[in-house]
Amino acid sequence: MSDQEQTRPAEDRSPPDSEQTSPEGTPAPPTPPRPSEAGEQETAPSPRGPEVEELEDRWRRALADLDNLRKRYARELPREREAERAKVAAAFLPVVDNLELALAHAGADDPGAIVSGVRAVRDQAVEVLRSLGYPRHEETGVPFDPGQHEVVTVVDEPDTAPGTVVQVLRPGYGEPGRQLRPAAVAVSGKQE
Repeated sequence: MSDQEQTRPAEDRSPPDSEQTSPEGTPAPPTPPRPSEAGEQETAPSPRGPEVEELEDRWRRALADLDNLRKRYARELPREREAERAKVAAAFLPVVDNLELALAHAGADDPGAIVSGVRAVRDQAVEVLRSLGYPRHEETGVPFDPGQHEVVTVVDEPDTAPGTVVQVLRPGYGEPGRQLRPAAVAVSGKQE
């Protein structure tokens, strides 16, 4: 072994490509080019064309845009929720103001005026709920719908078909598939 071979690291002492063989005795694939002594890699022509590089660049930009969108959405979501909560609370402020007026006049001599005032405030609150997308439903004489009704009791009504809503005990708010709560109802049972 020459002095030059002894000073090279062991991994650099491999036989030339033509002499490398696999354990089965077949020629091994050529090894990739190694960095030169100065630490610079030899530049081999890229097997990818400019179209592939452009597509990769567009792909990376799209990923970055998606990540930025996700971060912006995460920042804006609490702000939007708070804005919607404030909008709903502001819609109910006139209802609260009118309830306070009704309570201030509770000692009046005309109890009928107080009852009509409270009824007007209730109607105002129902209108606010309707404007927010949750209309009140308290229909009787309609077939029972599990999407809108909650059965509280079953009663015998000889003149109505079984499964018909005969009384609304608590009104419901909203539409099927989008409810605040279903209507609590009494339905007619089977006739025997």
